[in-house]
Amino acid sequence: MGQKLSIDEISVTNGELYTIVTNKQAKGGKGALVAIVAGTKSSTVTEVLKKIPLEKRNLVSEVTLDMSNAMDVIITNSFPKVTIVTDRFHVQQLVTEAVQEIRVALRKQAIKEESKAILRARKNKKKKKYQPKLYDNEDTKKQLLARSRYLLFKPKSKWTERQEQRAEILFKEFPSLKHAYNLSMSFRSWYENHTDKLQAKIDLQTWYEKVEAEKIEPFQVAAESIKAYEDTILNYFHHRSTNAAAESFNAKLKGFRALVRGVRDVKFFLFRVAKLYG
Repeated sequence: MGQKLSIDEISVTNGELYTIVTNKQAKGGKGALVAIVAGTKSSTVTEVLKKIPLEKRNLVSEVTLDMSNAMDVIITNSFPKVTIVTDRFHVQQLVTEAVQEIRVALRKQAIKEESKAILRARKNKKKKKYQPKLYDNEDTKKQLLARSRYLLFKPKSKWTERQEQRAEILFKEFPSLKHAYNLSMSFRSWYENHTDKLQAKIDLQTWYEKVEAEKIEPFQVAAESIKAYEDTILNYFHHRSTNAAAESFNAKLKGFRALVRGVRDVKFFLFRVAKLYG
């Protein structure tokens, strides 16, 4: 049992979820697997984890997890001396999804507008074929919004030349997306540029104020979720721990599952996993 653990869930077969607790110290090798429990029900997983002797559970000082109330309950009830850290990348995902929600809504509107324009052109007695407006990069409006998906995930410094051109057109055409992107990058910068928990808390309040001022609904929803988990989110700045080890271990299990051509005998599969990583 290491001092730092991760908890996550994985589908072993047919969508059946298992809760996996891993030891970060093992770095995905022998001894990485602390427990694998059928289901995600907090009472069931807690009951299994409490079979580990208390003196070993008391060694655990930090556990990283995603934004799950059930997992929070599991860890709080199982490890008496633990500090819970909400995974940075799950929190950032909330914010990036808010940007994508705005982009998708704008694209749906662009598709509706184009469909109506095509129908109007068909009804025209002159039967002139509809030609959509092309921007300088030869994207139509709906193409511009579809092809901007990936650039909205990345900071400007990582854009290619074509992405820079597309972003310039996009933000000129849709100012709301520009504001949303700036809020997203501001939140990303908050994670990257802070090492002190107290200062991070102060600057997070400033970000909340920016969200409130912009009045962009998807961001207001994301900000409320972040506020709900704020204490455990800020614990990240103690050691900058993430749930990457758990995600990496899950990827190994998925690779192993693919290697053996799927899971027919779940018990035997779990036995093999325990032999390899337990």
